[in-house]
Order: sequence, then C-alpha cells, then structure tokens
Amino acid sequence: MARPTGDAVVPDDFTELSTVLGLSIAPELIQLALTHRSFAYENGGLAHNERLEFLGDSILGQAVTVMLYTENPDLDEGDLAKRRASLVSSVALAEVARAIGLGKHVRLGRGEEQTGGRDKSSILADTVEAIIGAAYLDRGGDEATALVLRLIRPLLDNPDRFGAAMDPKTSLQELSTRLGRGMPSYEITDSGPDHSKRFQASVLLTGDVIATGVGSSKKQAEMAAALDAWTLLSAK
Repeated sequence: MARPTGDAVVPDDFTELSTVLGLSIAPELIQLALTHRSFAYENGGLAHNERLEFLGDSILGQAVTVMLYTENPDLDEGDLAKRRASLVSSVALAEVARAIGLGKHVRLGRGEEQTGGRDKSSILADTVEAIIGAAYLDRGGDEATALVLRLIRPLLDNPDRFGAAMDPKTSLQELSTRLGRGMPSYEITDSGPDHSKRFQASVLLTGDVIATGVGSSKKQAEMAAALDAWTLLSAK
C-alpha cells in the first residue's frame, strides 16, 4: 500500500513493485531509484536517481544488444541497430513503465505532481533505467540483465506493437490512412523555464484530439502521442 505525503505518494514498502519486477532490491536502493530530482530538491537536497539512471542506461544497452545479436542471426548491422534504438528509446521504456504501474511509485516534487509527472514519458523512462542500475548494484549483472529482458520482452512478443514503437509517427499515419481517418496532425505546447522545458503534443485526426504525449523535446512528445494514438486506433 501507499500513503500520501503532501502531494506525493510514497510507498510504505516495495512488495508490490518487487513482485512486478520479479526480484527484490535493497530498500535504500529502490527508494533512491524512485526518487526524482524534483522530490530531492524540495526535501532538502536529498540524493536522487540520476546517477543510477546513468548506470542503468549502460546495462540496458548492453543487455539489449547481446539479446538482439544472439536471437537474430539473419539480421544485418543496420536492422539490429534500428531495433536496439527502438527498445532503449524513452518511448519504449515509458510504455514498459506504464505496463507495470511504475508511475504510482515514483517520488515527485509538488510541481511535477501537479503537472502530471506520474505519466510523463521522460520521467517514467528515466526511472526504469534507474531501477535497472539499482538491480545491478544490489543483485549483480546476471540478474540485472534478466530484469531488462523481462521488461522488454512484451515489445518483442508483439511484432505489430514493436514496429509501432520503432517509428510511431509513421505507423500512426499508415494506420489512420488505412482506416480512412486521414493524415494526423500535431499541436505542441510547452511549459517550464527555458533550461527545463516540458512539451506536450496532441494528435489530431479530422480535427479531433485522439491522444496526447509529453516529453523533454517536441520530437519526444510527438512520438509518445503518436504511440498512444496508434494503440487506441489498433484496439478499435
């Protein structure tokens, strides 16, 4: 269970998250992995998860590279590189985070909480990487690699979904055209100071907003919005 603390939700323990991840990580490390810098700054300059994120990014890349190389002997270097880029992208990692309900566990400052930080693709993706880094420090390379593969396997098991994650804007355009919905268009808004802007993209089809996405760049926000729109249209 979780208890409210101000505007944030802080887990009392990590049993639920450990079950979803398939392994337990030392409480101090998993808490650090879940601590966004906004929470750290608003609570006296606590340690936050960016160093773990840096470590996890490296482990993620290596695990995905070895897996793709081993499991796809017929793919050339270019195809392998494209697949790797899609699997380690913030769009894909944010999707993984949403699938396991990670957002509710993240420790956020009030500002991020009030602007929907629990569903921001960039925050979710960074937290996934931080958790991978924490798993490496606590459980070692083999278990961290196994965690990576468990998290990304659903993307690989759904070829259509995997293709959309590689290039969500093109996939959405093809699907909407096939369904007679016309060409998608995007509207972008931004918020925050110049050094830390947040972008929100809305996807429109025939003038109606189908989905929205957020990111630290216009491109990232558009990709997240396109992926959500593709998912909604595919389900219909």
